[in-house]
Amino acid sequence: MKKIILTTLAAVSLLAARPKQAEWISLFDGKTLNGWKVGENAETFSVDSGCIIAHGKTAHLFYEGDVHHHDFKDFDFKADVMTRPGSNSGIYIHTQYQEGGWPSKGYEVQVNNSHTDWRRTGSLYAIEDIKEVYVPDNVWFTESVSVRGKRIVIKLNDKTVVDYTEPENVQRPKGMEGRVLSSGTFALQGHDPNSKVYFKNILVRPVD
Repeated sequence: MKKIILTTLAAVSLLAARPKQAEWISLFDGKTLNGWKVGENAETFSVDSGCIIAHGKTAHLFYEGDVHHHDFKDFDFKADVMTRPGSNSGIYIHTQYQEGGWPSKGYEVQVNNSHTDWRRTGSLYAIEDIKEVYVPDNVWFTESVSVRGKRIVIKLNDKTVVDYTEPENVQRPKGMEGRVLSSGTFALQGHDPNSKVYFKNILVRPVD
C-alpha cells in the first residue's frame, strides 16, 4: 500500500511540474475590426454575423491589437474559414503592417479551393505548395498554423497538409527575400473583387 501511495504521489508531482499550456485567445470580437488595421482599399473588409468578410480590391487586414503586443514567434493559430466559388485569400504569419501591396514580410498560408491559381488551400505559398483540394467551397473548415522554431505545420480540419522546416541560413530569390521566419503579426488577405471569403473564431495560443 505504501508503495502505491508513493507512486501516486510521484505521478501527481510530475503532472504538477509540467508547464501549464497557454489558453486560446481570440483576436476578433465578432462585431468590429477593433485591433485590426488595413491600409489602402479598406472597404474590402467588413464584419457581418460574427464574421470578417474579405470582398473587394486587393487589401490586407493586419492584427495590431494588444494580444502579445501583436508580435508572435512560436504559436498555434486557427480560424474557421469559408470560401465562395472562385475565391482566393490567405493568412499571413510573421508579417508586419504595410500600407499597400502584397505583404513583403513573412509567409502566406493559402486559402483557395477553386480559384484559377493552382496553389490550393493549405499551401505555404510558393514555398511548399499543394494541388489537392482538401476542403470545398461554401462549407466552413478550420485552418490552423503552428510554428515552433524553424518548423511550420499547417492543418485543415486537423489533417496535416504541410510540415515544413525552414533551412538554416535560407536564401530566397529576388522578390521573396522576406519569406523567412522571424516574428510578427497575422494578416488576412482580400485578393480581388471576384473573391469572397469569410473568417471567424480567429484564435491564437502563444507558446514563446
